[in-house]
Amino acid sequence: MAEVGEIIEGCRLPVLRRNQDNEDEWPLAEILSVKDISGRKLFYVHYIDFNKRLDEWVTHERLDLKKIQFPKKEAKTPTKNGLPGSRPGSPEREVPASAQASGKTLPIPVQITLRFNLPKEREAIPGGEPDQPLSSSSCLQPNHRSTKRKVEVVSPATPVPSESAPASVFPQNGSARRAVAAQPGRKRKSNCLGTDEDSQDSSDGIPSAPRMTGSLVSDRSHDDIVTRMKNIECIELGRHRLKPWYFSPYPQELTTLPVLYLCEFCLKYGRSLKCLQRHLTKCDLRHPPGNEIYRKGTISFFEIDGRKNKSYSQNLCLLAKCFLDHKTLYYDTDPFLFYVMTEYDCKGFHIVGYFSKEKESTEDYNVACILTLPPYQRRGYGKLLIEFSYELSKVEGKTGTPEKPLSDLGLLSYRSYWSQTILEILMGLKSESGERPQITINEISEITSIKKEDVISTLQYLNLINYYKGQYILTLSEDIVDGHERAMLKRLLRIDSKCLHFTPKDWSKRGKW
Repeated sequence: MAEVGEIIEGCRLPVLRRNQDNEDEWPLAEILSVKDISGRKLFYVHYIDFNKRLDEWVTHERLDLKKIQFPKKEAKTPTKNGLPGSRPGSPEREVPASAQASGKTLPIPVQITLRFNLPKEREAIPGGEPDQPLSSSSCLQPNHRSTKRKVEVVSPATPVPSESAPASVFPQNGSARRAVAAQPGRKRKSNCLGTDEDSQDSSDGIPSAPRMTGSLVSDRSHDDIVTRMKNIECIELGRHRLKPWYFSPYPQELTTLPVLYLCEFCLKYGRSLKCLQRHLTKCDLRHPPGNEIYRKGTISFFEIDGRKNKSYSQNLCLLAKCFLDHKTLYYDTDPFLFYVMTEYDCKGFHIVGYFSKEKESTEDYNVACILTLPPYQRRGYGKLLIEFSYELSKVEGKTGTPEKPLSDLGLLSYRSYWSQTILEILMGLKSESGERPQITINEISEITSIKKEDVISTLQYLNLINYYKGQYILTLSEDIVDGHERAMLKRLLRIDSKCLHFTPKDWSKRGKW
């Protein structure tokens, strides 16, 4: 068994931690740093295959020294000068080299299509034969019974649903449900309906590796040992104390403090509570700088120009970086707008969360970074931020998509929002004069301002798209309908478009910057 003094950076060994069920477990972890405080050694560990926000300092009592793996030295390789060189490497992992560099496992491109074993009464559905090519129309079927699904892996050459083909709606038993004519769409910019290579799940069902060319995407190739470690112990923001999840480039002299104090209105940071109290006597702000463009009840949104309010924008980015790992921090905030959501009480407007967006996005991004602060998470504010971003896109007459890659929590929030929004439209379809109601993917995109690639990926994620008798049909099972209705009962916070006072600007004219 190894001794405590033999543990160095790069070693891997099981470490004791408590899981969500408050049970002890011993996941494999990597030692990122070692420090000595008053003769007592502490080890900074990263749990392999766990999110970095769970990284922590531990004592040697929590380490299983019997199963330690020391870092392996790689074979000597020529350097740029032609001289041999070597560097220590971590123990081998069964992941691609590119994934080792980024610290995460890349998705494997696979395309699937879902087919249902349909009951006999469905055989009367009008349409082409099963072997016929893709029809120009799709069918949207509300299904009042759960059906058995069969998953097939097929060739990537399989056609995808046509965005412009109308989808007919009729129930399983052949009798018409509520029916209305196809909902008219609004005119959009022509480039908004182009191919989006950055969709989290591509439109043809092949999950692609996220592109790393976004405006605020972190360059993982420069990820070093310093930025892999949390450097702020605790942040006091108003009546809340926040424990950061990730590294944030606050000044080095602040990283040794037990608590970093922030003004909750201007977000300036101080070394001590006395510094904060002295600042509050001089700070006149009781809300974020910028224009209040939305207010309903106690919820308000402020639009902040990154050029006009540079200090606030930079402080906001520093705070957000504590909880966002996939995005990097740029001190040049000029090309960005920040939309800060606040909650009002007698003391002022308290920040709840925010999202940023580029003033000019060539790839139809309507969100660059998005964050709900930890004290306000799991209360519906995340979906409210997402809904507000799409409400702005509706006013601008565009479809939008969030910048990729999304964090794990961000992807869950967006998938949930897309699912609820699309199901809300599909379940609200009606017909008139006995005809089946029709809708296209493009019309769904126009109504919701969700980019069509995200619409298709969401339908695939929900297993709604099925190929039957030469047609693509969308089947709403009873489980999906019931689950959606339960989710909507819990979603109490919604954006009221009547309370939005927003006029989009043409940022292509540099004078407006």
